[in-house]
Amino acid sequence: MKIQDTLSKVDQEVDTSKVVKIYLCGVTVYDESHIGHARTIIVFDVLRKYLESKGIEIEFIQNFTDVDDKIINRASLENKTAEQISSKYIENYFTDFDGLNVKRATNYPKATEHIEDIIEFIKKLIEKESAYSTKNGVYFSVSKFSDYGKLSKKKIDELQSGARIEVDEEKKDPLDFAVWKLSDVEPLWDSPWGKGRPGWHIECSAMSIKYLGENFDIHGGGRDLIFPHHENEIAQSESCTGSQFAKIWMHVGMVTIEGEKMSKSIGNVKSIKHVIENWGSNIIRLFCLSGHYSKPIDYSEELLKENLIKWRQVETCHFELIHANSENNESIDELIKKIAIDFDNALEDDFNTHLALSAFFQLVKESNRLAADEKLGKENTLIIKTELKRMREILGLSIPEISENEKNEIDELIKNREKARIEKKYEEADKIRDKLNEMNIELIDHKEKTIWMRKEKIKAEK
Repeated sequence: MKIQDTLSKVDQEVDTSKVVKIYLCGVTVYDESHIGHARTIIVFDVLRKYLESKGIEIEFIQNFTDVDDKIINRASLENKTAEQISSKYIENYFTDFDGLNVKRATNYPKATEHIEDIIEFIKKLIEKESAYSTKNGVYFSVSKFSDYGKLSKKKIDELQSGARIEVDEEKKDPLDFAVWKLSDVEPLWDSPWGKGRPGWHIECSAMSIKYLGENFDIHGGGRDLIFPHHENEIAQSESCTGSQFAKIWMHVGMVTIEGEKMSKSIGNVKSIKHVIENWGSNIIRLFCLSGHYSKPIDYSEELLKENLIKWRQVETCHFELIHANSENNESIDELIKKIAIDFDNALEDDFNTHLALSAFFQLVKESNRLAADEKLGKENTLIIKTELKRMREILGLSIPEISENEKNEIDELIKNREKARIEKKYEEADKIRDKLNEMNIELIDHKEKTIWMRKEKIKAEK
């Protein structure tokens, strides 16, 4: 597998001969997670699931920023502690992402649980004269890191004009950033420089190196983190260790809402809870994977409806395969092999989920064609089922299993409905149809038979 490294702008090969170590910058837990967070995390979820499907062991670390000015401000506003705020939104995070069928990380370290690690990290920076203390805290000295700006491809003067510069007259350079902030506001911790709390960037350097080592495989996040967060991570990490930080930097494009950036002031932020309630996890995952991960993607009702139509084709395919019993068996072995190779090649080549989905939907289309032509025999049904299941598991798409008892009950209802219709007991037949509708069962007519499928309930479809 090759992924384009944001730093070098070159496709770099992922070393899969050993455990692949991935660090993903998680969320700052002061509010609900939104569709932008969902896209980044779903992209990395599929990356992980694909590698694991090839038998590759993954160590996947995703942090929670649970100490930050935004959390403290929210706590003050709601008359709660910062810990109460962060705990609430961490709990909501897991509800949201479990609902999106995201596999849980190997570990979810929190900044507040790694204060000692962060303090030790800062001590090393001070010893190497890469950081210095002021009356307001400890700052990283940007001028001591000659490669500063190499990730964002900006020059120092450009960065100075674009940085979120913290006001401190004792800073040696306006671009220097805080690694420890002195404070008398809770939460705070003792340190050699006085009571306070860590800066934003230092937590990810300390925790990623603690869990994955000084030089791990992939560091990821949204494109909005390239500067200043990831730029600062590189500077402080490589200054501390004297070696390359992450081998590959992988950044996911932003989600816009009908062409506009998501913003609370505009009121167009789409929370994960909202999109799951209205569209369900499968449609959201298809949407998030529908474009190349590195490019922005626009959230719109039209695009979601397009993905819903495609998902209905997947459901049809799933149930056609369940009911398939044709004696005809068109030979499709070579075609399935080609589609499977196309799917894998797309993901191996800079993780092109758009092309991988094209291969997936080609398999769905071929399956539905065979079913319509009454050529879905036992042999090709088994081949298609196996490959579809593999692809769906990698993509994180799920169709609820139907128990044998449920299947028998539905079959019996359909049989009784047909009998009632033959006997012209239309009222009875209509009652059975209504019951099937309540169960979300839809009938599909073929030349020689009628089969059924269960459609996922989508609130936004009404």
